[in-house]
Amino acid sequence: MRIARFAHAKGMSFGAVEGEPEAGPQGLTIAEIEGHPFGKLSFSGARWALSDVRLLSPILPSKVVCVGRNYADHAAELGNDVPKEPLLFLKPSTSVIGPRDAIRLPIFSKQVEHEAELAVVIGAPGARRADRAAAERAIFGYTCANDVTARDLQRSDGQWTRAKGFDSFCPIGPWITTGLDVSDLEIRCEVGRNPDEMEVRQLGRTKDMVFDVPGLVSYISHVMTLLPGDVVLTGTPAGVSPLVEGDTVAVRIEGIGELSNPVVPVA
Repeated sequence: MRIARFAHAKGMSFGAVEGEPEAGPQGLTIAEIEGHPFGKLSFSGARWALSDVRLLSPILPSKVVCVGRNYADHAAELGNDVPKEPLLFLKPSTSVIGPRDAIRLPIFSKQVEHEAELAVVIGAPGARRADRAAAERAIFGYTCANDVTARDLQRSDGQWTRAKGFDSFCPIGPWITTGLDVSDLEIRCEVGRNPDEMEVRQLGRTKDMVFDVPGLVSYISHVMTLLPGDVVLTGTPAGVSPLVEGDTVAVRIEGIGELSNPVVPVA
């Protein structure tokens, strides 16, 4: 199932996306869910064409927990060793944006880069000191994410809060896919100024993660409680590179869909 959060003429709702994404958005509809999507779903009966609504970030997390250097090739391209334990950092909830929302380049940085990632969405009742089995049960579903990073500030600051935390630096979407085997999925990032001439910048597979998804969720839950709706970013493959004004960056993950965002300067 694909769960989206969307804006429509009467407000905002969660909904189930119906149809096959490969056929394009024109063939998709969205059925409104009453309340939140955790637990037993109840549908209101309202339904829209996907083209008639605006997709939002599929969830509003209390926190975004990120894992650094979880692909050996990415660690190597930045001259870093692979960590012996998951390397954790946080992105603030205010960094979260949705599909087609603009990534805003801050005036403080001269080198803002994309990082395409598989994102894990935690479901009810959350996870606290969970073993692997409990961690798997705590996973609601998966979505695409872009861990946008001011690389020059990451180097100069010595810690990553500013480099990772600017408003708009955590696009997620387009929806949450449930019941997906994520052990070996393609992750792709394309950047360009013309939809017909996008350049592949990153191309990897989730099987190459140093620490797998259940292990990450379990590890994090022994550090901090993961609440329903929290998001875990699982690391990025090699190929990170700068974004400039006028670019569009698209993250595509097999079995999930595409997350696309334009790049603009701070107003």
